[in-house]
Amino acid sequence: MVDCMPLILKLHIFSTIFMTGLIWCIQIVHYPLFSLVEEKSFKNYQSSHQRRISIVVLPIMLLELGTGILLMLQSQTFDWYITMGLLALIWLSTFLLQVPCHQKLSHGYSATVLKRLVISNWIRTLLWTARAFIFVSVM
Repeated sequence: MVDCMPLILKLHIFSTIFMTGLIWCIQIVHYPLFSLVEEKSFKNYQSSHQRRISIVVLPIMLLELGTGILLMLQSQTFDWYITMGLLALIWLSTFLLQVPCHQKLSHGYSATVLKRLVISNWIRTLLWTARAFIFVSVM
């Protein structure tokens, strides 16, 4: 198992940095553009967004989670518990805040829900940035 650790660590750091870059792009570029979609097209746009972004995000998030759990179980150091705690907060934010917003938006445009999505997504943006900063500073 020791021979696999460097690869697992590389995959974990890759997935964290990938998600950090992606979440910043979504936060600064993608989500603000939702408000420019015409209301009659919004439901189709939103469902297409969810389907397409899931293809990119879900495998990388699962890779990050799986490799993180393996590394935490192997290392069992305080640092891994901190970084995995941050990842747990990202997952909680995703499924308790952002996913419900996307589900509401799938029924049609709502400026209030879109604003809640953009504001609440800062949680994930900052947490992924913190995780990336931790890994880069340790390397």
